[in-house]
Parts: sequence; C-alpha cells; structure tokens
Amino acid sequence: MGADRRHEPWIGGTESPPAGDEGSERVLSYTAAIREALGLAMEADPRVFVMGQDVDAPPAMFGTTRGLVEQFGPERCVDTPLAEAAMMGVATGAALEGMRPVYMHNRPDFLLVAADQLINHAAKYRMTFGGAVHVPLVVWACTGRGWGGASQHSQALQGLFMHPPGLKLVMPSTPADAKGLLLSAIADPDPVLILEHRVCFRQPGPVPAGDHRVPIGEGVVRRPGCDVSIVAISHMVAEAMAAAEVLAGEGIEAEVVDLRSLVPLDRALLRQTAARTGRVVLADCGWRTGGVTAEWAAVLAEDCFELLRAPVRRVACPDLVHPAGHVLEEAFYAGRDEILEAARSIAPERR
Repeated sequence: MGADRRHEPWIGGTESPPAGDEGSERVLSYTAAIREALGLAMEADPRVFVMGQDVDAPPAMFGTTRGLVEQFGPERCVDTPLAEAAMMGVATGAALEGMRPVYMHNRPDFLLVAADQLINHAAKYRMTFGGAVHVPLVVWACTGRGWGGASQHSQALQGLFMHPPGLKLVMPSTPADAKGLLLSAIADPDPVLILEHRVCFRQPGPVPAGDHRVPIGEGVVRRPGCDVSIVAISHMVAEAMAAAEVLAGEGIEAEVVDLRSLVPLDRALLRQTAARTGRVVLADCGWRTGGVTAEWAAVLAEDCFELLRAPVRRVACPDLVHPAGHVLEEAFYAGRDEILEAARSIAPERR
C-alpha cells in the first residue's frame, strides 16, 4: 500500500497555500508557520541557532528548516549526527553558555535516548542552582500517525514528559499557535519541549505576520458551548471540532477547549469550562493509563468536583504498542467517533 497522502504536510511550490485577496487573513501551512518563526527568531537574535539531523538538507525536518542554512549559514543551521544523548548535552551546554539552541528531532521516540541530558540536567539546573543559571533550550519533535511508523516511530510520549519538573511542554493545534508558541519558547529562559503532530501539518490556517507570540500555559476556547465541554490538545482539537459539529446537529452544544500547553497547565480554564457545562470529555492522542487525560481528570476532581454533573469521560489511545499499517492505525487511534460516543453518554437529556 502506498503512503497515505492525507497525513502528509501540505504539498506545493512554496508549502504555503495561496492567501486570499489583498486585505484578507494571511493563510500559511503549518510547515511554513514554523519556518517563519525560526527565521524571525534567528534574524532578531544572533544567539538563536537550529540543530538536528538534516536540518540543512532535504527533507529539512519536514520542510520546517528549509532555506535556513542558505540564509544563516551552517554555523547557525547545524546538521547533527545520530547521537541524540551527546547532542542534547551539546545543546544544554550551549544554552548554559548563553546561546539559545533549538534542537529539532524527527521523532519524540528518540528523545528517550536523550532523556538523561534533558530531564536530569537541562530541566533541573535552574532549581538545582537556586536560580543562578538558566537553560534557554527548545527541543522540538514531530509525532503522529499516518505512515505506518509503528512502535518506535509513532509514539505519543507527552505523558512521560509531563512528569519531571523544570520542563515546559506545549502541543500546538493550529499554524498560528505553532508559530506563536515556538517564538515564546525560544524567548523563554527555561527548557521548553514542543511536540507537533503530523496530522496538524496538513491543515493550513491564518497566521499573523511579524513577532506573533502565544503565552505558554494559556489555553483558549475554540468553540463556545453550554451542554458539554470537550477539552483537547494538538490534533485532537480538530477531532473535537468535528465532533462538535455533529453534536450541534443533534441539539447538543459542545464547548471545545484547546489547552495548548501541558506544562504549565491552564487549570483556571479547566475550571471555567467545567463551571459552564458541568460535563467534560477529555481527549488526547497518547495512551490512557498515566497519561494526559488522567492528569486532567485529577485536576478536575481536585479543583471543581462540585461543578460536575456527570462523570468525566476520557478519550485516548489504548494501552497497546502502536501498530503498523493504515488499517490497524485507524483502529488504534482515537478521534471524532470516540469523542462523539463519550459526549453523548453524558450530554443533558433534551425534553
């Protein structure tokens, strides 16, 4: 079976869908939004540099670093060897010395090789040394489904990286947020891990020009509603929006909340949406046990149990090794249909 092109980044001469008429919103692909953020940051601050495997040559990290080596040179767009642990040490050391590295990984699976440097060193130095040092490091990785990557190339590991203190963690869902959160991460004095999802790459969207930043730790309501809240992150936001459209046709008004950041978590927004609807569905693309939805559910129980009118429902992947092949992938990954089932099970009855 050939590759499923539905899950590839937008394909085109410039990797940016055409914008509308003059004066309309500027539309970019997800890929182009990331590349624009990197270019802006590197232009504004000579301390910023990009490193990673093949960032200086096709496929240029899914196209996100294309053209950077020509613009800034090999000293600031640095190809790295297959030595993730060593290179994470290099990135951490550079950040300690005042540089602002953006270390880009093809897959978060390989972050496990570099976890010692990332978790035991980069994430801990500020607290270990009483705030005397900072590690302004951005670590970027692309996860997801759609090409048969299977057990060691398609894992959603955000639940693991939520756990250690000192590491911020964001997962954008739109091109605008991909740009805005990346620029905020580069400017942050502490380590930030950005996990992108391949499915998001196929969705173009409006992207503000210039130094557009999205605050880390601040979620957003993507669709208002009063009957049930669907709280999601990354590409599950699009699945939640699709589910909300179906529910609206059934007379159920769903509110869709995009938390955007896992660490720090917008606990206030979780409480606000629970107060509005009293019924909450939590949706994540990672595993169920000990994962993102488990943490969100715990926060709801701690902060606003009295506001809930129904049990919290969780939508996540089963606790199984990620399969290979499109048929098995479609069965494994949760999405719109599972969100619909969960929302219907707790939605208020219509008289």
